[in-house]
Amino acid sequence: MSERIKVRIKFSKHGALKFIGHLDIMRYFQKAFRRSGIDIAYTEGFSPHPVMSFAAPLGVGLESDGEYLDVELNTPENMEEVKYKLNEQMAEGMEVLSAVVLPEKSKSAMASVAAAGYYITFRNEFTPPEGWQEAVERFLAKEKIMVEKQTKKSMMEIDLKPAIYDFRLSSYQEKDCLYLMVNASSAGNVKPAMVVEALFREQELPFDPAWLMVTREDTYLNRGTESEPEFVPMDGQGK
Repeated sequence: MSERIKVRIKFSKHGALKFIGHLDIMRYFQKAFRRSGIDIAYTEGFSPHPVMSFAAPLGVGLESDGEYLDVELNTPENMEEVKYKLNEQMAEGMEVLSAVVLPEKSKSAMASVAAAGYYITFRNEFTPPEGWQEAVERFLAKEKIMVEKQTKKSMMEIDLKPAIYDFRLSSYQEKDCLYLMVNASSAGNVKPAMVVEALFREQELPFDPAWLMVTREDTYLNRGTESEPEFVPMDGQGK
């Protein structure tokens, strides 16, 4: 019996598919692998299921250019062929962007996540005022950015400052937007709306999460250290 191969798949999710929850996305890919004929590995036992794990699943209503899942294959495959076969099964709004073979002892997708980048635009009901670049710079210059965060047991106050790696004005699909990179690890996951709400509060502006249109730019692992991080897209680990 040949040794299993670990593969990392990068995909994008746009349009109506942004309203599909994580469990349905997982079932969607299970069916896509089955229909594509790719020899994906299954767990052993009474109820076998595909060996598959996702990195930092996206919330319902958010689009993405950088989602990842890891799978194990029983037989070697050309990665361009894997990408092609899966894209033949994709519905409109979902596209496989890359497939890479992972090193043998690499961490799972879920355990590898360190950060995520987001493009944040606003719906027509709200237009950011002039001088936002300066507002963001003043916001980041604060010694601490304290917010309240709901945990499973209670409400607690946390400092967002260490979890914000990048925050600036940018553009996405020819529209002005905010670009935000934050901690997305399981231990310190920060949602983009929480940071934007803190910025609005700093500017004494009203805030409604419904104003935001959020697109995940990519999901990152850290090749550096905690004090000197080196963030690279998660498909940069394979070949």
